[in-house]
Amino acid sequence: MELAYIPSPSRGVLYLGPIPLRGYAFCIIIGVFVAVWLGNKRWIARGGRAGTVADIAVWAVPFGLVGGRLYHVITDYELYFSKGRDWVDAFKVWEGGLGIWGAIALGAVGAWIGCRRRGIPLPAYADAIAPGIAFAQAIGRWGNWFNQELYGKETHLPWALHITSSADGRVPGYYHPTFLYESLWCVGVALLVIWADRRFKLGHGRAFALYVAAYCVGRAWIEYMRVDDAHHILGLRLNDWTALIVFLLAVTYIVVSAKKRPGREEVVEPGASEDEAGAEADDEAAEKDKADSSEPKSDAEGSAEEQADEEPADDEAKDEAKDEAESAKKS
Repeated sequence: MELAYIPSPSRGVLYLGPIPLRGYAFCIIIGVFVAVWLGNKRWIARGGRAGTVADIAVWAVPFGLVGGRLYHVITDYELYFSKGRDWVDAFKVWEGGLGIWGAIALGAVGAWIGCRRRGIPLPAYADAIAPGIAFAQAIGRWGNWFNQELYGKETHLPWALHITSSADGRVPGYYHPTFLYESLWCVGVALLVIWADRRFKLGHGRAFALYVAAYCVGRAWIEYMRVDDAHHILGLRLNDWTALIVFLLAVTYIVVSAKKRPGREEVVEPGASEDEAGAEADDEAAEKDKADSSEPKSDAEGSAEEQADEEPADDEAKDEAKDEAESAKKS
């Protein structure tokens, strides 16, 4: 009898009439919103305009979803194109199966298109959204919990994941919750990038490269614990090899970039500084006008205004006196 464990949800989808509400999809959507929200705050702090991150995400997110699905389908093609399988299932993203490697790679292409349209350097944009992507992955991994997938080896630890489904070859039992391990690791990666960015003023894509390198370290040992079917090369799972290669590329980029382009970009979005200066000038003018209108008037100013008000009355009196004198002269 197990005294403690992490229960699996009885089902990963609820129906609102004919509309299915899937936990996996909600986790992905929430993760995207968190990434855009945090990325926007960091982009503004770097000197960019509010809303730019969301505008570019319109390009990056769809590309990322397609890339993530393509990577999964290509690396696990037997799930969709082998005998007895239905290739149409390759399009059922809501059932799970998004490879982060493909999502980042093709998502970067979409981000590059969005950045190019606005004249923004892609590395600066990548640095701004890097921690948000890590937080989005941490949230998205809970979609695997809803689908009862991607768990590790059997264990009797108090935090073991209780798998109850027997679909698709699953064996009910207690397993390492690798989705939880990776979720916590991604939170740590996001906090690491935020700290390092503040401490060392990372720029020119180095904050993003740090996120990639740190994620790969965690993904390697978590991937080693998983028991789902995967292709192996020289005894290692394919994703372990991918993590190793991408880690080396990210570290190499950090070293080379730091030597060739030290420091951080001074301007990340053309025209943003001018807009901010113009807004500040307008605010100062409005405050000055408000102060002038509320400032009490001096006695001299008050008497000048009274004299100005009295002048029309004096002119009328003079005209009347002149008329009377002319009429008296005639008589």
